[in-house]
Amino acid sequence: MSASKSVLFVCTGNTCRSPMAEGLFREATKERSDFTVASAGVAAYPGSPVSAETRNLLKSRGIDLEGFESQPVSEELIDQATHVFAMTAGHLQALTSLFPDHEDKFFLACEFAEVPGRGVACDVPDPIGMGQQAYEEVAKTMDLAIPTIIAFVDQTWQGESGE
Repeated sequence: MSASKSVLFVCTGNTCRSPMAEGLFREATKERSDFTVASAGVAAYPGSPVSAETRNLLKSRGIDLEGFESQPVSEELIDQATHVFAMTAGHLQALTSLFPDHEDKFFLACEFAEVPGRGVACDVPDPIGMGQQAYEEVAKTMDLAIPTIIAFVDQTWQGESGE
């Protein structure tokens, strides 16, 4: 196992919110070699591309998810992750139900972020079928959440045993 902090973002289908979070997080931590990031879905069909809206939004920010393919959340992904961030309370509940032995590493993506008009620990709304503006709102929410996620992971990561 590497000595890096491994963040996993989880949504439903792994084509909109969690890949967007993965891309934005990767960009936010690009100067840091101590982070890895991935995404998955609690009901994902393996091998689907990222949604056009998510791809366009990330592209407008200079972020490319070239070769991205959706994947269902799995025991292996959960084992590899040091921290798992779910987009909604429902996703968090699904993770806890599927992987109860790992509950201590599950959090909401907005667990520590104050989102105007929605408060702290709010769900990241599902933008699918809602047009590009809905994806912009998800990005704005993740822009608020990601710095708090980075700070939380930095503060709580234990590293390899013996460190």
